[in-house]
Amino acid sequence: MPHVRRPVPRQQTQGYDDAAAYDSGYNTGQVYGAPQRGGPRVPGGSPATAPGPAPDWRRRIKVGSIVLLVAVLGTTIGTYFWADGKMRREVDLAKVIDRPQEGDCTTYLIVGSDSREGMSAEEKKKLHTGSAEGKRTDSMMILAACSSGNTMISLPRDSDVEIPKFVGSESGKTFPAQGRRVKLNAAYAEDGPELLVRTVEHNTGLRIDHYAEIGFAGFANIVDALGGVEMNIEKGFKDKKSGADFQAGKQTLNGEQALAFVRTRYAFAESDLARTKNQQKFLSALASQAATPGTILNPFKLYPTMGAGLDTLVVDKDMSLFDLGEMFFAMKGISGGDGTSMNIPINGSRGGNLVWDKAKVQQLVKQIQNDEKVTVTGN
Repeated sequence: MPHVRRPVPRQQTQGYDDAAAYDSGYNTGQVYGAPQRGGPRVPGGSPATAPGPAPDWRRRIKVGSIVLLVAVLGTTIGTYFWADGKMRREVDLAKVIDRPQEGDCTTYLIVGSDSREGMSAEEKKKLHTGSAEGKRTDSMMILAACSSGNTMISLPRDSDVEIPKFVGSESGKTFPAQGRRVKLNAAYAEDGPELLVRTVEHNTGLRIDHYAEIGFAGFANIVDALGGVEMNIEKGFKDKKSGADFQAGKQTLNGEQALAFVRTRYAFAESDLARTKNQQKFLSALASQAATPGTILNPFKLYPTMGAGLDTLVVDKDMSLFDLGEMFFAMKGISGGDGTSMNIPINGSRGGNLVWDKAKVQQLVKQIQNDEKVTVTGN
C-alpha cells in the first residue's frame, strides 16, 4: 500500500519549519526538546513532583519580627493603661495657696504613712504596726530630679516648722496664720497631704511638683513582690516596737523585715535622724532593684510588683505613670552615685523639735531651683 502523507497538528510543529513537518509514521505526539506535560515519569508510572521554591527565610524573619513587635507594643500599652488606672489620684495641689515659684528641677514629696488601710488583725500583728486609727506620716522626703544630679532630702518628722495660712482641703475655709510651731508630721495629721505640702513649701521656699504616699501594707507587699530587697547592714540592731532584729552584713529583706528596718528609731541614739538615713538607703536600694530590665521587661515580675503597690499608692491629680517612673529612676540614680542623699541641715533643737539651719536650707533650695550641683551637706 502506498505511503500516505498526513498533516501534522500545529502544536507538534512549534519550533520547526512548516515545510519540514513530516510524519514518519512513528510520531507519538511528543515534541522533542520540549518538557513533557505532567513532568518526567519515574519507575512505577507516576510523574515526579518538581521541587518547590526554597523558603524565603528573610521574609519569614521579617514577618515574625513585626508580629513580635506588635505583640510587645500591645502588651506594653495595655500594661500602661492598666497600671495608670490603678493609681489613686486623691491629692489636689491646686488647693495649695501662696506657692513658691517653679524651679528648673522636678520635685517630689515622698511620704510613707502609717496607714493600716485594708490590713487584717493578723497582718497588723505580723508587721508590728499596732491598731491606731487614722494615719500619720512615718517618713517624709523631698526628691529633686535635676540634670545636674538628683538629690534626696529627708525631713525628720520631729522638724520644728511653722503652720502657715492655708485653705482647708475639705471645708474650703481659709485658716489664717497664727505663728504656731509644731512638729512637721502634725501638719499632715491636721489637714492631710495638702496642708503638708503647703507647710513644706512655706518652710523651705521650694515648690513641690508631685506628691506620692504609700502605706505600711503597700510598702511590704511591693518588697515581697520583688522577691525581697538586698541590703548591706553595717551594724546590727534590735527594736521590739518595730520588730527589728538584724545582724550586720549583706542580706535580703522581705516585706516584714523591710518595714521594720525603715521604721526603727528607738535603737539609735539620734533616733529620727538615724532612721531617716536608713529610709533613704532602703528606698534607693528598692528603686535600684525595681527599675531594672529584669523587672520591667518580665511580666511575671512587673505585674505582681505594680499590682502590689499601686492599689495603696496615693498621688496628686496631675501625676502620670510616666512621672512615677521618673521618680523611681531618679532614686535609682542616687544609689548609683548620680546625686546625693542627706538629712535637711539641722542646727539645734527647740522643745524636743529639730530646728533647721536656715542659712544652709536657703542655699540648698537655691541650688535646686537653679539646677546647680548641690554642695550643701546635711546631718
